[in-house]
Amino acid sequence: MKSNIYTRVSKAVAHLTGRPGTFVLAVLVIVLWVVTGPLFGFSDTWQLVINTGTTIVTFLMVFLIQNTQNRDTIAIQLKLDELIRATKGAHNALLDLEELDERALEDFRARFEALARQARQDRLEGGVDTDTPDT
Repeated sequence: MKSNIYTRVSKAVAHLTGRPGTFVLAVLVIVLWVVTGPLFGFSDTWQLVINTGTTIVTFLMVFLIQNTQNRDTIAIQLKLDELIRATKGAHNALLDLEELDERALEDFRARFEALARQARQDRLEGGVDTDTPDT
């Protein structure tokens, strides 16, 4: 499957920035910046360098993190959808819950909370909670 340049670059940068060596490099940059403080008399320019650098990196990382989260969320949803689809007795109506509005989600949640309460009650009374009661 062919992926676009943004996806390839964001995957590579996410992989690189998540490594321990990258964290160590960031710490070394900050230590170097602190050590150079006396050399530059703790000037406004000296402070501006770290402020500008960290602001730019943070700004770019927000987009990178969001891209990674979007891909991961889609992949997890698809895997869950496949598990629901492949499980006998599972409700296929649950396949795309993330697309529903808040009210519909609350309706589903209330239904499953009621099922959970009933299962706990049944278990207290010596029953089992592993069936599919509405198949």
